Amino acid sequence: MSKTRIWIEAMRLRTLPVGASAVLAGTALACLDGTVRLLPAAICLLFALLAQIASNFANEYFDYRAGIDAPGRQGPRRGVTEGDITPAAMRRATFLTLGLACLTGLTLVNWGGWWLIGAGAIIALGALAYSAGPCPLSRNALGETAVLLFFGIVPVCLTYYIQAGCFTLPALLTGIAVGLLASNILVVNNYRDRHDDAAVGKRTEVTLWGRRYALWGYALRGVLATALTIPLWTAAGWWALLFPAIYLLMAAALLRRMATNEGAALNPVLGLTAMSELYFTLSLLIVAAATKTPTVI
Repeated sequence: MSKTRIWIEAMRLRTLPVGASAVLAGTALACLDGTVRLLPAAICLLFALLAQIASNFANEYFDYRAGIDAPGRQGPRRGVTEGDITPAAMRRATFLTLGLACLTGLTLVNWGGWWLIGAGAIIALGALAYSAGPCPLSRNALGETAVLLFFGIVPVCLTYYIQAGCFTLPALLTGIAVGLLASNILVVNNYRDRHDDAAVGKRTEVTLWGRRYALWGYALRGVLATALTIPLWTAAGWWALLFPAIYLLMAAALLRRMATNEGAALNPVLGLTAMSELYFTLSLLIVAAATKTPTVI
């Protein structure tokens, strides 16, 4: 592969809908309240994507250092492990991208106040703590919890706050819902890699509790996320429930593919799970824009 394609692969573009989805959901809530601000929403989106790419780079670099990834793995190609990217180059890319994310996030102080610097620092540390530090979250069965927090609750609530100027219970519940959908992407990833992870001692929910747990968890997360957002859909009328119903059908089809495939055959399921989350939150934004009914706080 060309150098450009190698770096694009390292960004893991198929997972980037996760970061975008949280911002879309927060903006949908702001839309329901009539407080949408397009410029800060766009900055939130750029920050989320840069932070996610930095986290992906860090994951590749620190997993290589820890000997977690091996050449010829079942998942997408890892440039550092395969020798396409030097560890030093990946380390530089990690901190450069994280620095760009922090500079981008700094501009949000204009709308949200100086306390956002502290929030941004916690997000930056979270991007590294997922794969690095004395207790890497991804290797100690805390990956799904980290995703729930940093790709659900935190970005949804902050995106909403920056536009609406407050925190609300609907924002928290929507953040949990989006985080559950995002964590399903990690479930697919760890389900695919469960044999390799077990061989190198990597502790994930799947390696600890098994295949059946992963499949049931995937299904229940989708159902619970839909249930948590029902008030947002019905604010537009019962017809809007068609959107989450379609999502559940998509999730059921992906679950079936997950249950009947192994290894590299699950790579498309990972990408489609990310796209199904993007469909869910984009639909929520479309319904909110069509409704413009204030959220009940």
